[in-house]
Amino acid sequence: MEITKDIRYIGVNDHQVDLFEGQYAVPLGMAYNSYLILDDKIAVMDTVAEGFTHAWIEKLTVALGGRKPDYLVIQHMEPDHSASIGCFMHTYPQATIVSSAKAFTMMKNFYGEDYADRRIVVGEKDTLPLGKHTLTFVAAPMVHWPEVIVTYDDADKVLFSADGFGKFGALDREDPEGWACEARRYYFGIVGKYGAQVQALLKKAAALDIQIICPTHGPVLTGDLSYYLNLYNIWSSYGVESEGVVIAYTSVYGHTKAAAEELAAKLEARGCPKVSLTDLARDDMPEAVEDAFRYGTLVLASTTYNAEVFPPMRTFIEHLAERGYKNRTVAFIENGSWAPMAAKVMKGLLEGCKGLTFAEPTVRILSALNAESEAQLEALADALCPRG
Repeated sequence: MEITKDIRYIGVNDHQVDLFEGQYAVPLGMAYNSYLILDDKIAVMDTVAEGFTHAWIEKLTVALGGRKPDYLVIQHMEPDHSASIGCFMHTYPQATIVSSAKAFTMMKNFYGEDYADRRIVVGEKDTLPLGKHTLTFVAAPMVHWPEVIVTYDDADKVLFSADGFGKFGALDREDPEGWACEARRYYFGIVGKYGAQVQALLKKAAALDIQIICPTHGPVLTGDLSYYLNLYNIWSSYGVESEGVVIAYTSVYGHTKAAAEELAAKLEARGCPKVSLTDLARDDMPEAVEDAFRYGTLVLASTTYNAEVFPPMRTFIEHLAERGYKNRTVAFIENGSWAPMAAKVMKGLLEGCKGLTFAEPTVRILSALNAESEAQLEALADALCPRG
């Protein structure tokens, strides 16, 4: 695939993977992106995951058209981008590997080789001239590993963004949801903890004239890049992307589920712009996390379980807290047959989260809904979405 006159896409699609990084369901597969820059000197940007090495080398060979690469730039050392380094360096013994100092340390740890006699160590604002193209390296520590660099090509105004702006899904499968849905789930699942570091990188990127973004996962981004940059700014600053209410529940015998569904119906009847209802024991957990960060209000509804909360609820809240959940309204529904404790536990799990507003009332269900808890649901619906 030709990205510009001098830049080719040479990545691969993975349709065998079911769980990316061992935890994220990827029904549309996954793309491992690599790029080739053809100039007086030739640079290859990143490699691909193990199992696709030979297919990648074949694509690279065809794209080279008989020439030999001079440089292999490794921006990020996760094995889905670095596992083919050894084969590349063996196939092209004249090539030099270009990466950060931390990356070479990781390279030794992963693969037993740091190419001390065939490497260039680069850091912030270092450059690599290729001819017409000059690559400038930008340090991006903890986006989302400490060794990460991203690379700017001044000739074609291309940012090679490593895992930034990544998205789940193979490139040969159409995503009916468009870019944002799986890019959002990717961001909050994988990068979301590092919002401050992403903000720092966005500030550096704002000083560059970027016309194309080439990530290591997902499609090449062209056209009006403000759409993607704006979303990344919202996500990394923990802003509210869309107005709406997420109701995340766990239920043993169906009574807490009934309360969650009734609250959803009441909110929809009041004209709430979006109500997302998710069963944490059955639905996709990363998607629930994505929605919690997307919308401005979250309702946590849980059965009391062993004087605690139901385990999937604890896992969900821990995911939110780990990723710096903040600046949202949170409400609680608890259920307990003799000693309801869920609301207290859930609030405690959110103790380290900043800028949260806790809505009232807390709905307390004693085994099953009754007139009192029904009235509390009504009052909570009024608090979250006042009648027009």
